[in-house]
Amino acid sequence: MVEPFFINPFFMDYVLPFVLVFTLIFAVLEKTKILGDGKKQISAIIGLVIGLMFIAFPFAKNIVVFLMPFLAVSVVILLVFMLLYGFIVGKKEGDVLGKWWKVAFGAILSIALISVLLMATGYWPLVYSFLFETSTGSQIWINGFLVAVIVGVIIAVIQGEKK
Repeated sequence: MVEPFFINPFFMDYVLPFVLVFTLIFAVLEKTKILGDGKKQISAIIGLVIGLMFIAFPFAKNIVVFLMPFLAVSVVILLVFMLLYGFIVGKKEGDVLGKWWKVAFGAILSIALISVLLMATGYWPLVYSFLFETSTGSQIWINGFLVAVIVGVIIAVIQGEKK
């Protein structure tokens, strides 16, 4: 059976890393204007040379190839968080939510997103058993509660001084 072009090892290990490094080097050179204004050809040649040198060294190329799936997943997680947070904090006429409600909804959103990520990756049973079924988990909850109380008292004292 013929393997699709986009998951071909040659494409994944050589073409995509080259295009990524070439594009990044070209963009950095154009944005910083290190070579001067209107020097796109020279920036492209430097990007080409660095990109070709990059794929010639397997160690560096393997690091980038290894990191790209992590980058893609992280960007998607950040996008989902920012979209949902934008729904909570969005500016609109007649905004009825106060600052603290937005903070509370943001915290709930963060906890929900972390929970969904743990479930999607299969780590939820491990984390759940650690936090709720071990003595170490109960110590974490007690210490977390004490830290929250201390932070609450500090905030109350600071707010009291301002009034």
